[in-house]
Amino acid sequence: MPTPVLPASVYDAIHQRRDVRGQFTGAPIPGETLDRVLTAAHAAPSVGLSQPWDFILVADQRTKAAFHGHVHQERAVFAASLDERQAADFSRIKIDGVLESTLSVIVTYDERRGAPAVLGRHAIADAGLYSVCLAIENLWLAATAEGLGVGWVSFYRETFVRELLGIPADIRPVAWLCLGPVTHHETVPDLERHGWAHRRPLRQAIHQERWHPAGQP
Repeated sequence: MPTPVLPASVYDAIHQRRDVRGQFTGAPIPGETLDRVLTAAHAAPSVGLSQPWDFILVADQRTKAAFHGHVHQERAVFAASLDERQAADFSRIKIDGVLESTLSVIVTYDERRGAPAVLGRHAIADAGLYSVCLAIENLWLAATAEGLGVGWVSFYRETFVRELLGIPADIRPVAWLCLGPVTHHETVPDLERHGWAHRRPLRQAIHQERWHPAGQP
């Protein structure tokens, strides 16, 4: 059987994808476009076909403003833990586009979905959480292919988001995603542009046959 050839657009979306913070325009997302993006997310593979994700769509500015305030409280907590050089670098980094983006999409994880016998999860308890992350990546790539931007906000406490959105205690809010049209996607990721971190070469991540210490063949 010949090896299937993936369309170039798949690779384009993978390499153009960025964690967007400051390029949102706030323009509306056409309904059919949003449907395609969410359908792509919902098409992700999941352990035992449990589909343990849900998507909460938040457009209300008061809700977004409440979350934004919480995010910046957590930013201050993190900033206080940094040394002087890191604090200077961090001060230049925008961490969210909650208020500027058109829509927030909160992706949750329901561990009970498909229980008690989730096929394939008996030995790896986090397999369901991994499934949710696959749905997030599908959403992200589909949004990129549609010309939209996505930003994953991680400066929050789960208990705050549960209370803000009325999420039951046994459901985990895994990701708060900012979604919407953007002016452009940056060529270089924000954290690299600001000198916070740099992408390591692929060769450093590949191990042959078994684990080898960094730098060894």
